[in-house]
Amino acid sequence: QVQVAESGGGLVQTGGSLRLSCAASGDIFRINTMGWYRQAPGTQRELVADILRNGVISYTESVKGRFTISRDNAKNTVYLQMNRLKPEDSAVYYCNANIKAYGDYGEGYEYWGQGTQVTVSP
Repeated sequence: QVQVAESGGGLVQTGGSLRLSCAASGDIFRINTMGWYRQAPGTQRELVADILRNGVISYTESVKGRFTISRDNAKNTVYLQMNRLKPEDSAVYYCNANIKAYGDYGEGYEYWGQGTQVTVSP
């Protein structure tokens, strides 16, 4: 069984910083893409950033230059360093990982964390 779990959300003032972490655990053979999504009330979930196993990274335009995604393959963990936070960054942030577990027939399946709230006050 595979699980992913986030940590690190909270309340911060505009201009502040937070670091999110997400660890995958279980019977993991390989983790492919890892990424962060967010969803604010009344909006659709959107991709914030993702990172391939080979280190290729992409960001949504609104966070470029402020957020940094990284991963530690040895620890099955992905991080999101968020700097210069704005009120519009407030949302529930979800970790996503494409994971192939031992015994899986496919190349990988999508796993989601439970979400962590990030609130940026004006």
